[in-house]
Amino acid sequence: MNRTELRRAWDDVAETYARQRDADGSDAALIDDLLAELPADPDVLDIGCGDGARTLANLPADSVGLDISRRGLELATSEVPAASLVQGDMSTLPLGADQFDAITAYHSVFHVPREEHRAVYREFGRVLRPGGVVLMTLPGGRFETVRRGWMGGRMFFSAPGREQTLSALRDAGFEDTETTTATDPLGSSTEFVFARLP
Repeated sequence: MNRTELRRAWDDVAETYARQRDADGSDAALIDDLLAELPADPDVLDIGCGDGARTLANLPADSVGLDISRRGLELATSEVPAASLVQGDMSTLPLGADQFDAITAYHSVFHVPREEHRAVYREFGRVLRPGGVVLMTLPGGRFETVRRGWMGGRMFFSAPGREQTLSALRDAGFEDTETTTATDPLGSSTEFVFARLP
């Protein structure tokens, strides 16, 4: 899928995805662990925020949510009214350098072609301040597919594998990676990674 197709795909499934995923679960609790490491009143960017219920709603009220889907952001305006919402592509973030103390990216990077993941992680590093932290889903397998019928629509998924993802984060300047397993929005078990800039 190209970017236009991906945006339309997310617009098509945004409401169904918001209804079907659980707003609770142990991956939401990881945000408390993240916030405990950050300075008081941190600036946080949630990439792939969708309707905002899963991650953005658990972050400080004035956090920034970014999503490719206009419909997802429309849903987020009522779910997280104090957040700043931005439509954009994580491969070329429409945000300035050194703006954030942390990034959350739950179930989002693997919707970008895997050959672009290194560019995505460089963008994460660019917008983070020194010492900034990323908390993101760590895909376990290597795959690239369009799943038809996903949430009543179709969706693109792509990942280079667990070790390649950790290597790409290190190449982008992230250090001190720590992984943990938690339940994800659709009820299955998923690995997450905390990755820190020096």
